[in-house]
Amino acid sequence: MPTKNKYLKQILLWRYQFISERQFIYVLSVLVGLLAGLGTAVLKNLTFFFENLLEGKFIKDFHHSLYFIFPIIGLIIVFYIKKKVIKKEIGHGISTTLHAVSKKNGILEKYKMYASLITAPITVGFGGSAGLQGPAVSTGAALGSYVSQLFHMSSKTRMLLIGCATAGAMSSMFKAPVAAIVFAVEIFSLDLAFASLVPLLLASVSAVITSYFFFERDALFGFQLIDTFQVKDVLYYIILGLGTGVASVYFSKIYFRITKFFNYFKKRIHRLIIGGFAIGLMLYLIPPLYGEGYGLINNLLNGNTTDALATLPYNVDLTNIWIVIAFLILIALFKAISMTTTFAAGGVGGIFIPTLFMGASLGNVFAKIINTLGGNVSESNFTLIGMTGLMAGVLHAPLTAIFLIAEITGGYDLFVPLMLVAAISFAFTKYFIANSIYTSELARRGELITHNKDKNVMMMMKIDRLIENNFKTIYPEMLLGDMLKSAVAKSTRNIFPVTNSEKVFLGIVLLDDIRPFMFDTEMYNNVTVETLMKAAPEIIFYEDSVTEIMKKFKTSDAWNLPVVQGDKYVGFISKSKLLTAYRNKLIEVTT
Repeated sequence: MPTKNKYLKQILLWRYQFISERQFIYVLSVLVGLLAGLGTAVLKNLTFFFENLLEGKFIKDFHHSLYFIFPIIGLIIVFYIKKKVIKKEIGHGISTTLHAVSKKNGILEKYKMYASLITAPITVGFGGSAGLQGPAVSTGAALGSYVSQLFHMSSKTRMLLIGCATAGAMSSMFKAPVAAIVFAVEIFSLDLAFASLVPLLLASVSAVITSYFFFERDALFGFQLIDTFQVKDVLYYIILGLGTGVASVYFSKIYFRITKFFNYFKKRIHRLIIGGFAIGLMLYLIPPLYGEGYGLINNLLNGNTTDALATLPYNVDLTNIWIVIAFLILIALFKAISMTTTFAAGGVGGIFIPTLFMGASLGNVFAKIINTLGGNVSESNFTLIGMTGLMAGVLHAPLTAIFLIAEITGGYDLFVPLMLVAAISFAFTKYFIANSIYTSELARRGELITHNKDKNVMMMMKIDRLIENNFKTIYPEMLLGDMLKSAVAKSTRNIFPVTNSEKVFLGIVLLDDIRPFMFDTEMYNNVTVETLMKAAPEIIFYEDSVTEIMKKFKTSDAWNLPVVQGDKYVGFISKSKLLTAYRNKLIEVTT
């Protein structure tokens, strides 16, 4: 036995003797939080290194045309790392994690522990217009999955540890432990019970301590709330909520349409060439789109509009408020386009920060318009709340939006407008866009985890484990006598699938249908299976979800239904086995 397995075995034996299951989960949640915090710290440090090196040493000292070149170089490097080093598709962090939770019992491939750590800093550090939250979650979730497998934890505990890792990544990224827990519960549909709340708390706190260790008190958003909430501004906040709802619909539809366009190109190199040129051109013309965009957000929060637009290569009068407003709107609109193009060209990143970027720009624009027309509102407050509105709408995560913005900026005095704008934006977006960017593809395939336990249980069930193959197959040209001798006499089942020589499913024969004349020997050589068979009351297709299978049993009132893949017969699923499997999975998930 290898040394590492020997030590692991000793740890497991010690754990079984001295530590209860719940206590061990607490220990693992702290471990997972620390690992997620470390992974996020590495991710941020590498990205800052590339940003400071390229933007500080080259772009500012040479020529702004490097805004066009660097993102393309970054995308090329990521392309070859994927092709030659990782040799697998990385995918979008939160979407792939949600898929693993719903369809793979939370088992994530080991390469995902390091894939995003390598590729995301290069994508974003070289100017790709994306964020780091998705890659941080992907890395943390893979670490959480690996730890749970290493210590032989149940699938339910594995799901919890993935949630802990997600909370840890979020907490470490934003130094917002409360919002991190809300995010894990809201996005991953975890149960907010005491059994799961304590591990989430431990993971979130251990991760944020790790972040403080590496970054001390440095925050992504250097802003503290000064202006308080004014009741007279409620109408403005309602309008802002509707505006951010419209912007959220725009953001989501742009993402879906650009992604669909690039899917027409089957070869990744073609996507790289077209997408790389497009993103390079956008960043050359609108440099504030370069990278994550924390600089623009912080400048807007602190009222430094001129600094926020300082990288624009145009000789324009930034003291003219309408020119400033026009550029901020342009930047906000193109952020969704540049972000999606970055992904489509092969870059690795997240959508979290781009939504904050767009929300900050639009919130600031809205306040500037009000003040220019004679009103008197706080630009910093509206910038903050614009971020909340976009996050609530685009991510379909209103609670995360409220708590994150309040926690990272100390803006608890703005809870009323935060809640108002988040609720309006979310409701408006939900009406037009049923599922978020994270979950749309999973929802389309029926693989989306929600807070509905029944649906979650059915989603986690695997059709392969339900199919029974101990049915005797018969053929349409087979005589009754041959059928009785080779099938009926040797089978314990009362139903017989009929196929042709190529295994194409044709129908069924029931034992009850042949019982009246099965002992009439004169019919043995005169009647064929073709005259006896009939259509199945329903057919289960191999691609059907368990929810659809349940519906087919209900509408057909059958106890056994055939399964076909394409048009080929695969086997049968029985209602009794389906219900037994459902009950066992429900016990596993909820215990």
